[in-house]
Amino acid sequence: MPALVIGPMLRYVDESSASVWVEVDTPCEVTVATPAGRYGAATFTVHDHHYAVVDLTGLSDDVPGYTVLLDAEPVWPLDGAPPSRIRLIPEQGPRNLVFGSCRTSVPHDAAHVRTHGEDVLRAFGRSLADSDADDSRWPDLLLLLGDQVYADNPSPDMLAYISERRRGEPQGEIADYEEYAELYRQAWTDPDIRWLFSTVPTSMIFDDHDLRDDWNTSQTWREKMAATPWWKRRVIAGLGAYWVYQHLGNLSPAERAADPLMRALLKGAGSEALDAFAELADAEPDSNRWSYARDLGHTRLIMIDTRCARSLTPGDRRMLDPGEWDWLAEQVAKPAQRLVIGSSIPFLLPEGVHAVQNWNEALCDGAWGKQVARWSEAFRQAFDLEHWAAFRRSFDALARLLLDTGVPVVILSGDVHFSYVARSRNITQVVCSPIRNPLSRVLRLANVFTQFGVATAIGGTLARAARIPRPPIRWRVTHGPWFQNALATLTFPAGVTWHESTEGELRPIATVRL
Repeated sequence: MPALVIGPMLRYVDESSASVWVEVDTPCEVTVATPAGRYGAATFTVHDHHYAVVDLTGLSDDVPGYTVLLDAEPVWPLDGAPPSRIRLIPEQGPRNLVFGSCRTSVPHDAAHVRTHGEDVLRAFGRSLADSDADDSRWPDLLLLLGDQVYADNPSPDMLAYISERRRGEPQGEIADYEEYAELYRQAWTDPDIRWLFSTVPTSMIFDDHDLRDDWNTSQTWREKMAATPWWKRRVIAGLGAYWVYQHLGNLSPAERAADPLMRALLKGAGSEALDAFAELADAEPDSNRWSYARDLGHTRLIMIDTRCARSLTPGDRRMLDPGEWDWLAEQVAKPAQRLVIGSSIPFLLPEGVHAVQNWNEALCDGAWGKQVARWSEAFRQAFDLEHWAAFRRSFDALARLLLDTGVPVVILSGDVHFSYVARSRNITQVVCSPIRNPLSRVLRLANVFTQFGVATAIGGTLARAARIPRPPIRWRVTHGPWFQNALATLTFPAGVTWHESTEGELRPIATVRL
């Protein structure tokens, strides 16, 4: 009898439709049964793994609970589990959404809690399981803003799986699609996580660790990795797995039906089609778009690819290549009461750090000569100087674009392993990081000292020494930093609250009005 491997995962949801994603262990017919009707889809296969996305369309009311059947045999919900509900997003827009980034999938025993802290996403799932669907804590959407998996730093269980499977390079990292599939399985099948994902819709975007640390930091980085024998297989597997496990569920039923790769896979094209797509997406980023946008009543949500779409030409680096930038400008220009923009990496850093990254980019481009440029490139990669500030042309362009909207703009971000709020006129940036991957106490103190101390003191001086003009906006960090593992809830239109987990119980860290 067919069995679930991962899922069910509730992915795209709007005011009248919902999409349920599953991975199963053999080809079959997948059915989602609700009180209002039954909806089905056949599986497609890549690299001997089998998937389906079932679209529930024409919905007029929330679904109090659904059942998943594989070849007519019920496999979900599990015995004793709460019902997997589907709450449609209200036509006027979401009431709240939860977001965060950077979640490692290590065990939950005492030893790993000491090193990695408690898993706030898991605690959040448990809190919802004990609540009513009308509880104010119940989100309309969960945004995962990058590093959903760590392909370059797998858990002990994942390392054991790799060592049993092979001995070759890369040691201690993911090598191919089969290992990515296991990485996602381990990340998403904890019972509390699994139930949470079955009942709260998720939207996702990658960051570097979904592929590898410092992914697409610079042209020098790309050239170095291109010369690494195992990298081509890894990046093809990483982008292909991202498309299957994360990106596919970001799409609406109509967008998925029109997707050429999805159509080919449903016709049996298989692994070759997925690998060719992923190889081209890496080599020619403008061949595909990972970014996406949604109209959510009072809010327009725009999720930006800040990794694959980069243009890394020395002397003219851009966070987004020309085609991606034109798409973003078009999305921002559409009418909306409010913009919520998901960027896996922060747009507004502490001002001193921003200036240091400006300075480093100028030096990498040769402002102080070729030898300094080589040293600066090593410095850039060693200290992760790759945020919007390290792409100054794109930072300036986005700042002007957002100021010109005349509407409130909320940028949601992660990556930096601490949480904070920064403001500039109509722009508010809210950072929540990590979900489960905290900095050590030493690194926390080092971050406070460097990012909020040394960089503040010397950043402006360094930028002026490299003759870098002032940015077109001024901003300041108004709240934070907080270094705990955290999830944040954005409540419309009032504000945002960060929560941590203490002995499995969610506790508020801070609340900020927007």
